[in-house]
Amino acid sequence: MTIIKPTTFSQVTPSTALQDAKAMLESARSSQTASSVSFGDRMGTAINSVAEAQNNTIKLNQNYEMGLENDLSKVMISQQISSLGFQLTLNARNKMLSAYKDIMNMPV
Repeated sequence: MTIIKPTTFSQVTPSTALQDAKAMLESARSSQTASSVSFGDRMGTAINSVAEAQNNTIKLNQNYEMGLENDLSKVMISQQISSLGFQLTLNARNKMLSAYKDIMNMPV
C-alpha cells in the first residue's frame, strides 16, 4: 500500500494526477507478481501509514495553532487525508469482522 502524501491545490494538475495514477498502477502490478507479501503484512503496513498520516496531521495542527504553519489549505487537506484513511481502515475492519462471523456461523 502506498503512502498518501498531502499536496496543495496548485500542485495538482490533470497531467500530474494521471502520471501519478499510472505509476501507482504499475507499481501495484509489479508488486503483485514480484513478491508474495502476506495479508497480515499488507494490513500492518496500511495501518502504519494511516497512523503516520494522523501523526502528521496532529503536528500540522499544532504548528498552525502556534503560528509556525501559515498554509491553512495544507492543514485542511492533511485532516481530510487522515480522516479518509481512518474511515477506510474502520470499514476494512468491519468487513473482515463480518466475514469472520459469517464463516463461524456456517454449518459444518
